Amino acid sequence: MDLQTWIYIAVGGTFALYMGIAIWSRAGSTKEFYVAGGGVHPVANGMATAADWMSAASFISMAGLIAFLGYNASPYLMGWTGGYVLLALLLAPYLRKFGKFTVPEFIGDRFYSRPARLVAVLCLIVASITYVIGQMKGVGVAFGRFLEVDFETGVLIGMGIVFFYAVLGGMKGITYTQIAQYCVLIFAYTVPAIFISLQLTGNPLPQLGLGSTLSDGSGMYLLEKLDQIVTELGFAPYTEPAGSKLNLTLLTATLMVGTAGLPHVIIRFFTVPKVSDARRSAGWALVFIAILYTTAPAVGAMARMNLMDTVQIGEVGSAEGNLLHEQRPEWMKTWEKTGLLAYEDKNGDGRIQYYNEANPEFAAQAQAFGWAGNEMVTVDRDIMVLANPEIAKLPNWVIALVAAGGLAAALSTAAGLLLAISSAISHDLLKSTFMPSISEKGELMAGRIAMAGAILVAGYLGMNPPGFAAQVVALAFGLAASSIFPALMMGIFSKRVNNVGALCGMLAGLGSTLLYIAAYKGFFFIPGTNLLPNSPEAWLLGIQPESFGAIGAAINFAVAWSVSRVTAEPPPEIQALVEDVRVPRGAGLAQGH
Repeated sequence: MDLQTWIYIAVGGTFALYMGIAIWSRAGSTKEFYVAGGGVHPVANGMATAADWMSAASFISMAGLIAFLGYNASPYLMGWTGGYVLLALLLAPYLRKFGKFTVPEFIGDRFYSRPARLVAVLCLIVASITYVIGQMKGVGVAFGRFLEVDFETGVLIGMGIVFFYAVLGGMKGITYTQIAQYCVLIFAYTVPAIFISLQLTGNPLPQLGLGSTLSDGSGMYLLEKLDQIVTELGFAPYTEPAGSKLNLTLLTATLMVGTAGLPHVIIRFFTVPKVSDARRSAGWALVFIAILYTTAPAVGAMARMNLMDTVQIGEVGSAEGNLLHEQRPEWMKTWEKTGLLAYEDKNGDGRIQYYNEANPEFAAQAQAFGWAGNEMVTVDRDIMVLANPEIAKLPNWVIALVAAGGLAAALSTAAGLLLAISSAISHDLLKSTFMPSISEKGELMAGRIAMAGAILVAGYLGMNPPGFAAQVVALAFGLAASSIFPALMMGIFSKRVNNVGALCGMLAGLGSTLLYIAAYKGFFFIPGTNLLPNSPEAWLLGIQPESFGAIGAAINFAVAWSVSRVTAEPPPEIQALVEDVRVPRGAGLAQGH
């Protein structure tokens, strides 16, 4: 069976499954729409949370970053997994005990302030919209290649699919759809990794294959060989750190606290029956997430190895280079149609020269070889996981499986984000602020309309993304880290922080982070509107925009605490609320308290 037929079967079959689940689990009340009725089993919720969490950035883009950045991509692994531990230990059980529908609702009640709730809604929408851009980019990449359409058409198709099952089913439909999507994406991620690990090292476990010797008889370790290949072509060593250590540290911290502040993940812990179930589902989610995250480094390294071997060797055409187009690898031809890969034979020798022309030492050697510049003029990092099975010449059904998995990862997270945006608009803005007398049926309709509007905005921005999927997601994490996470932490663990302090802190954290991002990335990510060049030399202390969220969080904490110290204490009932949320029921009874 040819590849395109396999792709239609895999993608069409999984989409039919998602739509069937959405119809079966259609939300009939606001509680089902917002929190799936509050009765999801912890194991099922853990699996849905893992799918919600493992977005296009995790499935498609993270291994692509690891493939090209090597050691310097480690903050994405450490930050995203470490942040989930923070979320599970410090936030999830307490927020579940509070028993509300949304994160802004907690902030509004805890800080006894409608303006604080509105600012929280603003922070949530800004972070979630930025995050969903990365998902739409991933959808466009996957659809563009595997359905053989252009990138923009791929985004439009993804918008239609998400619209159907997210708007129809709400959290109830999304939860059960995400369970199916987790099964699809994890199978699609690990099966090709096992095949490629066996090819390169003879070890079926990619996690062990990463540290194994190659099966070509050279006796060299995989990472040792990869280091040799990339350094010989002028690239930085794959396994050694480069750049500012401060920047890497802040990026890790930003991703950690940003993870713990993501509203679309936090809301998942409102869907279980009890506080203990929130802890259990967090533990299960970590298990399910670890399967992919321990595989990603191997996928990235092996993808880079296959890319260098396949492209750099190339095939010789005629003396004039006229046979070049027919001689280059078949997988390159298919990916060139998407516009995400581009090649130019600059010296007409019929070979593909892929090297670091920015390295002055190697550039001199390249000139002596007769090379006229790096001929891989475009290699979008987001294609690496999806292209890897084709580069490795795996069976067609494996390639089709990866296509279905990549789409499952992007669509599952996009749905969760869109629901968070929808809930904030319909529940926190309309129901609780502007239209308190709205009926449950009207609120449900408003939520669906808000989600439809969010899909349109996300689709438009996804067609014009400011960077690779993982880079865009990192910006979203920075915004969540600087605004939402500090407010939640202080709301749970400090009885002294008041409404004025929380409001000032969120505005200071979000504002400083947005300004820093805008200065280097452009206002609203519009190219050409940045005030400063986006380069390490221009960054403040070498801190890239994606890393600034940790500093924004520190500003938030400092401003909130300082303002609270010079203003009135929270009312006694609010301090009692904080005590009740943080202390387990029954604590102190053994001592007669």
